[in-house]
Amino acid sequence: MTVLALRQSLRMIDWSAPWPRQLRMLALVWLTLIALFARDAADMAAIWWNASTYTHCLFILPLAGWLIWQRADELKPIQPQGWFWGLLPVAAGALGWLLGEAAGVALFRHAGLVLMLQGSVGALLGPQVTRAILFPLFYLAFLVPFGEEAVPMLQMITAHLCMLFLGWTGIPAHMEGVFITTPFGLFEVAEACSGVKFLVAMTAYAALAAHVCFVSWRKRIAFFAAAVITSVLANGFRAFSTIWLSQYWGTEFAASIDHIIYGWFFFGSVMLVVMAVGWRFFDRKLDMPWVSDATKAMAQPVRSRLAALVSIAVLAVALSAQGWLAVAGAMGRSTMPGLVTVPEVPGWSRVDANHAFPWVPRFDGADHRVTAHFRNAKGQQVDLVIAVYAWQEEGRELVGFGQGALDTESEWSWTRAAEAPNGGKGDLIFAPGAEREVASYYVLGDLVTGSATRVKLETLKARLTGGDQAATAILISAEDRPGHDAQAAIAAFASELGAVGPLAAQLVAQARKD
Repeated sequence: MTVLALRQSLRMIDWSAPWPRQLRMLALVWLTLIALFARDAADMAAIWWNASTYTHCLFILPLAGWLIWQRADELKPIQPQGWFWGLLPVAAGALGWLLGEAAGVALFRHAGLVLMLQGSVGALLGPQVTRAILFPLFYLAFLVPFGEEAVPMLQMITAHLCMLFLGWTGIPAHMEGVFITTPFGLFEVAEACSGVKFLVAMTAYAALAAHVCFVSWRKRIAFFAAAVITSVLANGFRAFSTIWLSQYWGTEFAASIDHIIYGWFFFGSVMLVVMAVGWRFFDRKLDMPWVSDATKAMAQPVRSRLAALVSIAVLAVALSAQGWLAVAGAMGRSTMPGLVTVPEVPGWSRVDANHAFPWVPRFDGADHRVTAHFRNAKGQQVDLVIAVYAWQEEGRELVGFGQGALDTESEWSWTRAAEAPNGGKGDLIFAPGAEREVASYYVLGDLVTGSATRVKLETLKARLTGGDQAATAILISAEDRPGHDAQAAIAAFASELGAVGPLAAQLVAQARKD
């Protein structure tokens, strides 16, 4: 009966009427955009399904649909139509995707695709409908998996909050980067303890609650800010309480309580407390309209043929971004069939590896990679790692999450930033029974830097303009052991190795020879 009723209802729809016609075009445009950017759509869907940090994203589309359904009766009198000014966010999304694809930044690609989908709604349905569903349309931005970039900062904030709470309870503690030492043991504020999962979910939840429960913008902003700040403080307290419990029940018991009770109960309680405190300030009544009278009164002449032109324009803008990158990106690529050899360094001899704990940097997709171990007459010992790329793209990037000196899937953990000679990027990393410093240098053309941001910008420039995309990573590392200062060993080796720019150019030339 349900299928028959649905079929009967579909037959009764006048598909030439404004709403069915425009919605049909919008659905076609959305399906085409998703097909054109299928890789990015699939990437986002995989992240929502597989990464617990972004499981809440699975509810964003249903929630946005529910918010629009609340406005259904108020939307009926409005005439949807094509709107050329709605192409501006589509163009901004296409540009964002282009920059993200060229620089190898997935966040920009995903945000660009979502913005194109959002913009196409305005372009196909017009300014009146856009204003009427502005928040549900904005809420789709939470489909973008964001927040991982803030993990290092959140780790440090959580560590400082732990130290503050430990000080209040009189427990002596020492903080070294994200590691906290107390009389009961050594504790690491790891990525999983940064609170990013709860913060990202709370941000999406607080935005929804602020819109649904409040009318006053002051109250909305105050509620949203209070919810976000509370989530950060709550995570700091959670991490502190794990350390505090360990002095009475041991670290294993404290860790189990942390994952079971705090993961499912504690943060759920925090969300309930936030809502309970905000309850008395709710100012939206049940019978209040969602669409303002000013929006309903907007007079717009209906142009039935404009929708088809706008649909074509939306897809043309999206295709232009892909076309530009396909042409310019291919111009700067070259093959590297030759071999890359380890350079000779005056005063330093090649030796076998002698590590307290194995260290293997990660450079996925590198065309060439070599590792060597050196020792000088003073007994100083360093490791040299070289990775050369002919070009960069998804899955073969010089810098990125989990790439470089610290493989996030290994047992090494980042402790803090360190000094590095000659403008490199210094890191102090820690593993069971071992500590080492790493100086990282990235070379792209004439640029020598330790900054991941500058690498991304230079890669972006090369891919957009058809420039040479060859890139090289040179890492110098040493273990910090009694009587052997890692920083001094790295500085001594870097001095004899010489400028890394000419060395990288020599390695690239070697790799390009048949």
